[in-house]
Amino acid sequence: MLGNTFSVTPRRIQILQDKLKDGHSFLPCDRDFALIERAKKKMKALVPSDWKYVIGAAKVNEPFTIFEMQQENFKDLEVLSRGFKNKAKLQITKSVWYKLLADDPTTLYARESHNVLRPWVPYRVFVNITPVRYCDLPPLYTEPLPISKEKKKDLLAMSEYLVDTEHQEFYKNLRSGLEVYCEGNSHLKHLYLSFKSPEDRDMLYQGLIGQHSLKLDNTDQEMMTLQWQNGVISNYDYLMYLNSLSDRTFNDLTQYPVFPWVISDMSSSTLDLSDSSCFRDLRKPVGALNPIRLKRLKERCEEMPPPKFLYGSHYSAPGFVLFYLVRKFPHYMLCLQNGRFDHPDRMFNSVPDVWKNVMNNMSDFKELIPAFYDTSQKGDFLVNSFGINFGNRHDGAKVGDVHLPLWAQGPEDFVRKLREALESDYVSKHLHHWIDLIFGCKQIGPEADKADNLFYYLCYEGSVDLDSIKDLNQRHALEVQIMEFGQIPKHIFTLPHPHRLMGLPPTLATSHSCDFSENDFRDVQECVQSLTGHVVWHRTETLMTVALFQSHKESVCATALSGSGQFVVSVGQDSLLKMYSLSEKRQVRSVTLSSMALSSCIVLPDEKTLIVGCWNNSIILYNLEFGRIVDSIRAHEDAVSCLCWTNSTQMLVSGSWDCSIRIWQGMAEGKRIKPATALVAQLDHDAHITCLDITRDGELLVSGTQEGDLFLWYMESHLLKQKMQGHSGSVYAASFSPDSKKLVSCGEDGSFKVVDLSTGMLLYSKTLEEELRCLCWDGFTLLLGGSLGSLYVWDLILVQLKIKICAHSGLFKVILMHPIAYRLSCVTPLAFVAARGHYSVVATNNTGMPRSPVLTVTASDDGSLVVTGGQDRRVIVWQPAISS
Repeated sequence: MLGNTFSVTPRRIQILQDKLKDGHSFLPCDRDFALIERAKKKMKALVPSDWKYVIGAAKVNEPFTIFEMQQENFKDLEVLSRGFKNKAKLQITKSVWYKLLADDPTTLYARESHNVLRPWVPYRVFVNITPVRYCDLPPLYTEPLPISKEKKKDLLAMSEYLVDTEHQEFYKNLRSGLEVYCEGNSHLKHLYLSFKSPEDRDMLYQGLIGQHSLKLDNTDQEMMTLQWQNGVISNYDYLMYLNSLSDRTFNDLTQYPVFPWVISDMSSSTLDLSDSSCFRDLRKPVGALNPIRLKRLKERCEEMPPPKFLYGSHYSAPGFVLFYLVRKFPHYMLCLQNGRFDHPDRMFNSVPDVWKNVMNNMSDFKELIPAFYDTSQKGDFLVNSFGINFGNRHDGAKVGDVHLPLWAQGPEDFVRKLREALESDYVSKHLHHWIDLIFGCKQIGPEADKADNLFYYLCYEGSVDLDSIKDLNQRHALEVQIMEFGQIPKHIFTLPHPHRLMGLPPTLATSHSCDFSENDFRDVQECVQSLTGHVVWHRTETLMTVALFQSHKESVCATALSGSGQFVVSVGQDSLLKMYSLSEKRQVRSVTLSSMALSSCIVLPDEKTLIVGCWNNSIILYNLEFGRIVDSIRAHEDAVSCLCWTNSTQMLVSGSWDCSIRIWQGMAEGKRIKPATALVAQLDHDAHITCLDITRDGELLVSGTQEGDLFLWYMESHLLKQKMQGHSGSVYAASFSPDSKKLVSCGEDGSFKVVDLSTGMLLYSKTLEEELRCLCWDGFTLLLGGSLGSLYVWDLILVQLKIKICAHSGLFKVILMHPIAYRLSCVTPLAFVAARGHYSVVATNNTGMPRSPVLTVTASDDGSLVVTGGQDRRVIVWQPAISS
């Protein structure tokens, strides 16, 4: 083999990859080496066949691979030595032992004796390492090949069904993959492509999205998060979506989807999902579940040089994936392990044993894969359906099907119960912690260190730039290590993930489809009706006009609805206060309150006092019962732009163009007040205040400014909690959800945004075709008024537009509803919970008048009435139209 090795020394890469053979990765064979050494010390002449016998008899599985020399392997050493630098010193007749090191093929080492104490004599060789050259080959075809009619038809048919080409996968630590999914009747359901470089991938991607016939279905991450939070999609579906969003795919074992262990009870005969002790702590990574092991890992981490890490093994790697799937895909395991299965005792033999090992072993921290929760596959990966002989374990037991916990009656029952556990209230309540560890803010950086979630640095995306490594050997070694050791998913969330809202209608999503059956619709309807005491619009088609008043001379600035729903109040730029009776459907009062425009109004709970904000810098208290002004105080140094009221603390908050907010008390009595004693606090800003709102418990206050900022304040301490960049223009409206957990805002930039207050994370953002001037919502359904006169009804549970009405654009002639599919709508106050199907709204304007902005929208507590006011000087009262 010496000559054969010399013949390839100019190509170092071939020596490493082609000529060097791997030995065993486990060698408990000291005695075998001892047998060989004893045979060697007999000092008798041994022919190659003798050595072959000695080595072959060492053990059943030979510790070495034996290659028999062929005639062509023998070379003339005299000829080969012509390239030596110091060939004069080479005593060919005296040297009996030669070696060539893989990491230095330019040096030959020789010994004159087999005595291991004799030194090796190095001989340098004239070798030029030839670099790899990339040649630009001429194109195979000078022009594109013609496409047959049949081929063109197939390509066009496929392009019509493409639904998502934005899965730009992370392949071999490079963003060089593209995953394409198709829907409908396309012959091609799925395609996974790997490219030489990200540039090649991007070129194809841009070419695909540039096709006019291509129909893309891009799902926003914010929409999916909001749907999961509201319980529309299941935990399983949301985890699958996050895996896909982080470039995890079933087509790449190095980036396989990862799922959590959720059950820790592997010994009981029955599984009680109402007992929280049977669940795994989702706040911690697997390696931190055992405090004793974690302490030892931390001690080891402190003693190691940088870069330090806690876990020397990953939670997802090709070996771990095939460890679980070896019975279903045995050929993949044979490819991974050079044609062998693993030792029987190290295979996936028992779920309880794997959990025990994961909890105690210092090098085992693996999570699960989707197959453990996919009820559509019925746990087929747990059964040796092919009858493969995997060998016998140390106790003589044959490796067959996977042993399950006592509480599982079989593979299908095991997967079904795990799925039930995944969708349980406990997991739903804590799953966001695990998402932070795998995909979110605790994946990397200081937060990962605090959460004991620190892995080897090569596991993290961007830890090494492979393109900058010119040494092919070093690059290959890093690629192999990255691929085989495991990779952290792509970082998705920089802020803590919001928790799931509990107590909402339960999700009906399944592991294989998000469609619902007709029986499921009835279940949702009954569930929603049992959850709320408010009016439930279960067959709502649109909003119907109940009353229309046009008595203002200028724009309507604000409206207020009495708690009893008996009357509506409006104020406008004409300085007039208007009061309308809904039972009589007529105006019952008109009062001039000031010489300047009135900006805002609030009806207090006793329905006797009305508080009005005015552009003359004052706040006016008006008695509705007796029809007189009780008091008018100078509240600000500039126009009062907005007001809000909290029943819990009976505080009034006013905002002004003087860039300040003032908090007042004593207004609830409806009597004259002294500003010096009524003023509680002043909160200064850097821009005009445009909107205000207070949580129902009176703890938080939000203010929006002309510069697009949103400020959160503590009402008790009057300290700033958080400043958020809300919109690129003025913030026109902001409102808290009834449970005080979310905040929605809209603005001049035409967008509305939903923010989770506990984490500060943006849950959903949508930009419409017009400025959004006003809003109101109940936490589930959002009503928006636009600058072009449109009234939007957005379902924030299913996260979709339900209705769009031309409300203030002149007289509207007709509103047509087009049911495209069966639909059952369940509502909480003002909330359309669409279960299936779509409706389109068509409004026609017969006057040709320019569209008029909707400036104010208000809704009753039970959702039975909606009031809008616009620049067209009209006040419109709406009611849900119920189909028969």
